[in-house]
Amino acid sequence: MAGSSSTPVLVPGISAQRRLDQASGLRAAMNSNPQDLSRIQVIAVSSGKGGVGKSNVVANLAVAAARQGRKVLIMDADLALGNVDILLGLTPQYTIEDVLSGQRRLEEVLVTGPEGIRLLPATSGGQAFTQLTHEQQLHLQSAFLQLASPPDLLLIDCAAGISANVLYFSLVAHETLVVVSPDPTSLTDAYALVKILSTRYHLRTFRMLVNKVKHSQEGKDVFRKLSLVTDRFLTISLDYLGCVPTDDYVTMAVAQQRAVCDVYPRAPASRAFTSLVKALNDWRGDCSWQGGFQLFGPAALGATRTVTEG
Repeated sequence: MAGSSSTPVLVPGISAQRRLDQASGLRAAMNSNPQDLSRIQVIAVSSGKGGVGKSNVVANLAVAAARQGRKVLIMDADLALGNVDILLGLTPQYTIEDVLSGQRRLEEVLVTGPEGIRLLPATSGGQAFTQLTHEQQLHLQSAFLQLASPPDLLLIDCAAGISANVLYFSLVAHETLVVVSPDPTSLTDAYALVKILSTRYHLRTFRMLVNKVKHSQEGKDVFRKLSLVTDRFLTISLDYLGCVPTDDYVTMAVAQQRAVCDVYPRAPASRAFTSLVKALNDWRGDCSWQGGFQLFGPAALGATRTVTEG
């Protein structure tokens, strides 16, 4: 995968020997538990713009999946403005900054939320990790691979937009789920994200979830609008996951710093998330599973090279 000359350059200054040491350690970690790693499903959840409810979608998909027996870990990958911990009412002592600085192991930083889901919290209001360096990417991958108890579902809550971190986390996931709303600007920005990932990094399969719809038909109409454009101008497969209705119970749950699936399990939005997880579980048997890079696998090394050197 070769990027264009305008591809964000993440880090040019790390010594070759240091990169080699990081890569060697990562390969050793990958070889330690290949059977456990093969069962991990990694989904990057992105949006072209903010305000579509992406983080709320991630939190509720996690709770709904855990209730269906999945072992779920959320990574808050909005590394400068993380808020998943706030949405779930958690008060982490440490953040990903402590992992990337080498001060804490990943296991020490994870916090437990409703239904036993685990969260890797991001920093809030910092700029140090808005663009991960090559060394930091390798360090993060190594940290995940050394988890004593890996999840079977990792949801990566990416930042909104098309930053270098968003591109990187989309590349190391098995699947890219794009969250949109009926707002026309949401569709425009989602198309920009999909276009860059497909034309510059050659990702070919995307899933789409429409949030905050008035009724199910509106979700289908929004999907059709975007798919008509992608079918005409891009060589990709855009699949419809489903939609989540506008629901006052979601607003009430956010005010309580709880997931709506946790505090109001019978609410319309909660029922929608439960159905969405069933579709998400079916992805594990999809042939596109092996189509992209994997955070828990040797191809993750290729992703760091692609985004860094493009």
